[in-house]
Amino acid sequence: MSKLQINFKLRYHTHPGQSLFLSTDGIAWDSERGCVEDQPQHGRTPEQAAADAPTPAHSRAPIALHYVDAETWQVTLEVPRAALKQPIVYHYVLRQADGSTERDADPGRAIHPDWSNQAAVVLVDSWNPPGLVENVFYTEPFQKVLLKVNQSELLIPPPARVTHQFRVKAPLLKRGQTLCLLGNSPALGQWNPERTVRMNRKPGEVFLTANLDLSGDAESLEYKYGVFDVERGTFLGYENGDNRRLAEGALAHGQVIVNDGFVRLPADTWHGAGVAIPVFSLRSENSFGVGEFTDLKPLVDWCGQTGLKLIQILPINDTTATNTWADSYPYAAISAFALHPLYLNLADVVSKKNRTQLEAQEPERLRLNALAEVDYEAVMQMKWRFLRQIFPSQKAETFRSAEYKKFLEASRHWLLPYAAFCCLRDQFGTADFSRWPAHQTCRDEDIAALMAASGSESDAILLHCFVQFHLHRQLQDATVYAHEHGVILKGDIAIGVHRHGADTWQQPELYHLDTQAGAPPDPFAAKGQNWGFPTYNWARMKQDGFAWWKRRFAQMDLYFDAFRIDHILGFFRIWSIPLDAVEGILGYFVPAIPVDAGEFSARGIPFSKSRLAEPFITDAVLREIFGANADAVKQQFLDATAPGHFALKPAFVTQQLVEKFFQTPAASGLDGKLKLGLFDLISNVILFEVAGAGGRQFHFRFNMGETPSFRAFDQQTQARLLDLYVDYFFRRQDEFWRQEAWEKLPALKRVTNMLICGEDLGLVPACVPDVMKQLGLLSLEIQRMPKTPGRAFSRPADAPYLSVVTPSTHDMSTIRGWWTEDAQLAQRFYHEELQLPGPAPAECHAKLNEAVVHQHLASPAMWSIFQLQDLLGVDETVRRADADAERINVPAIPKHYWRYRMHLTLEQLLAAAAFNGKLSGLVTQHAR
Repeated sequence: MSKLQINFKLRYHTHPGQSLFLSTDGIAWDSERGCVEDQPQHGRTPEQAAADAPTPAHSRAPIALHYVDAETWQVTLEVPRAALKQPIVYHYVLRQADGSTERDADPGRAIHPDWSNQAAVVLVDSWNPPGLVENVFYTEPFQKVLLKVNQSELLIPPPARVTHQFRVKAPLLKRGQTLCLLGNSPALGQWNPERTVRMNRKPGEVFLTANLDLSGDAESLEYKYGVFDVERGTFLGYENGDNRRLAEGALAHGQVIVNDGFVRLPADTWHGAGVAIPVFSLRSENSFGVGEFTDLKPLVDWCGQTGLKLIQILPINDTTATNTWADSYPYAAISAFALHPLYLNLADVVSKKNRTQLEAQEPERLRLNALAEVDYEAVMQMKWRFLRQIFPSQKAETFRSAEYKKFLEASRHWLLPYAAFCCLRDQFGTADFSRWPAHQTCRDEDIAALMAASGSESDAILLHCFVQFHLHRQLQDATVYAHEHGVILKGDIAIGVHRHGADTWQQPELYHLDTQAGAPPDPFAAKGQNWGFPTYNWARMKQDGFAWWKRRFAQMDLYFDAFRIDHILGFFRIWSIPLDAVEGILGYFVPAIPVDAGEFSARGIPFSKSRLAEPFITDAVLREIFGANADAVKQQFLDATAPGHFALKPAFVTQQLVEKFFQTPAASGLDGKLKLGLFDLISNVILFEVAGAGGRQFHFRFNMGETPSFRAFDQQTQARLLDLYVDYFFRRQDEFWRQEAWEKLPALKRVTNMLICGEDLGLVPACVPDVMKQLGLLSLEIQRMPKTPGRAFSRPADAPYLSVVTPSTHDMSTIRGWWTEDAQLAQRFYHEELQLPGPAPAECHAKLNEAVVHQHLASPAMWSIFQLQDLLGVDETVRRADADAERINVPAIPKHYWRYRMHLTLEQLLAAAAFNGKLSGLVTQHAR
């Protein structure tokens, strides 16, 4: 026979309106693909279902499965045997009644070439929801590092004839264990634990298998999986739940393959602990005044001493836009792909013949390395000066090497544009490519011409390629070292990129360069945050299947096992701020369903665009904001529009114009508070008008109720405005934002097998937790940022399993630092969370710090991750004397200098035997 008949049977309980499809890549199905059953698909004919089938990019049109009963869908296909030269990957797609789709998460479904000797195959599959906890254990960190030690090989010879193959996954079996099968068949031991069928554990396979000859058995089979100790030859017990059932008996000339998904055993028993620290904060005896990729190795050694399994770092991409300390901000990269030269270890780059030049840098290295904090500018200047010295004598050998050629081939799509951008940035003295006298647009032919030209330009471009190659090599080396020692690395994907960077220069169409991203006001930033980088043009990104994001995820996969998506809320909606604004308060969520002008009158609210969408400025407002300076402000910055009412002069109508004015000599004698007062005038509005909507659509200003404009309305109007405000922010958007995220995140998650964590903090839409749960993304749970309204603190003991718990992050004070910031709040924490009596101590002594660490280690969450400072805080002998000096970032300060360093060297930390023993005891106590 020239064709193999395959009957796909999917076990899935559907509801009215749902339908299921089979999708494959790389094969054209025979036109005669008869269905075993031709029953309607919950009210929809097979023809209707096929016509409406979702069509993923780069795959053949999906094939409609047919409804058999409430638990089973199926379709029979004939596959040309000539197409079975290699495995054919397939997956299932669920289509909801509303047209949205969800893809089955099993990555291992395939039609195998060795089936070609069968006349027919029946595939009995189980749906694998993406959010199933067990899926997490098949991500790279667990399979390649954390669970690898438990993967004992076991090969059981098959019977002479194999009629059935059973496959099942069991991620948390211990070393020396396998699964076994028991059932009501003689081939399954008639439920006798002494006659179990042990299952194969083959290296490289994600599932366990059992090959059986059930040709003499009844068609209706009942069975269960159990756990078997291979070393002791002992049956340890059954899986949970009812007996499994199989109706598919032996085929005369074929095989039944049963994919049972996961064994029904507890899947929330694995717990790990990790440390979080920026690379620049590491301090070793050999580093150059800043942490470097090579310093990750001694940190791995320390993790080995203390039982920690994970190292989490901040973004490490190049941020060099100004060549000043302002570039220390790690969340505004000029390239989402290039690594930061700051982290390059020069001793690992220099050749033997250039060692003398390196030794000449020793006095400066020692000076920088002795500093309490990072001197960003001095370190960068020293490293670049040295790299330019050695590059001419080392470039030829480097570029001839096979390792470099491999790196160049894999990185060409970003490396050459990035290197050219850096060259032009330095040549023209600015990263703002709109101000360059040439090459304002990135073109491949121009880059090729620059590289082909002899002289300084081509060498400058190649120098950046040289540096990136060595950074890549050093970081990959650190990753391999970590894996060899049972430790995984967790990276950080910043939600944005620098406005003036290689990414925006290379593909400006992917960004909205006329807006700024940020965050709405919160308790940490009353005026909101303005991050300055452009927002994404998601509509354009969708056109090529989010290729830029997929490449970005692939780049992370070169070095990391897990990553944190900074501000994952940005995949649902982003806080978009006009380019002429300074403060985040002038932003609104994009995309968002606006409020139509007619909604105001429908609710009995008098509508006036000038009253609601323009700054409301009266004598009373001016007295409230400026006090005694109100008259001076009127004279210099305002025009009268009516008795007691004013408008800003054209020269001051935006915050950017006001900001620029206060930077001129004309403003030198003015009180700086006047600028902030003018900012408040500009933001004293109720609505923002939607551009191009003809004055009919608007977005609400966040915290509208706190404005003088709002307070000037009567109580009835205030109540009606607030009701519409609540509808706008908390009712109408939720399903819309869910669809926005569902359009992006599932497709991006499928391109990587890393463990993904989402930073889901701030003003979180109600749909976010459900979307993250459905996709199996780990949430972030911070004790001082509770997600439950009315709570002062979240409790680590209440955290969901798929989460990361932490007492603090790089954007917050440490445990010790927080303790002294608000005595009343610390007292409440002391009583309510630590359950301790009496007055709280004025300082957070080591035992209190240890109690907080203990709470997190004991959490049911999969991961507890701590800033290094919080771990050092459990011991008076190693903690820093000044707790305030341990803070990494202050979000309320837009131009914060990121320069925190460890006060101990890694060598000293490794030698702190008493502390390491104490920490190891804490970690081991809760290891499960």
